[in-house]
Amino acid sequence: MQETTLVYALVAALAIALLTAAFTDLKRRQIDNWLNAAIALAAPLYWWAQGLSLWPDVAMQIGVAVAAFIVLAGLFAIKAMGGGDVKLLTALALWLPAQLFLKMLLVMSIAGGVLTIVLGMWYITRRQRDKIKIPYGVAIAGAGLWALSPQLTAAFRAAGFQQ
Repeated sequence: MQETTLVYALVAALAIALLTAAFTDLKRRQIDNWLNAAIALAAPLYWWAQGLSLWPDVAMQIGVAVAAFIVLAGLFAIKAMGGGDVKLLTALALWLPAQLFLKMLLVMSIAGGVLTIVLGMWYITRRQRDKIKIPYGVAIAGAGLWALSPQLTAAFRAAGFQQ
């Protein structure tokens, strides 16, 4: 993996996009299509900057994203997940290697469970049970940032920020 300024810039841009997704989902309970599209459309540039080969590397990234979309679209169909969450996770699958994406899903599930319990209790104590809507984009963004943390740390070090 070649660590270049472009790779660092793209990872930093992805981190900003994830923070934006978390903020908008928390504030409006919506993750904008333009943001998900930007994340997905920037992935090929990231692949190129990383030096990924079309076969099997890029094919694997696309395969993981398609598989994720199929499973997550099924969850959307049964109203277990929001459409913006499905699109955000699918776009993230284009950026992360398969094994790291699976680990990220585990971290996301744990964070999402904690978020659901905390917000559920908050809504119940405020007697708003019928208004419960969990901003799962926060858990997705947090897990995505967790998965990107080694590259983000390297980017900060390359930019001159030391511990």
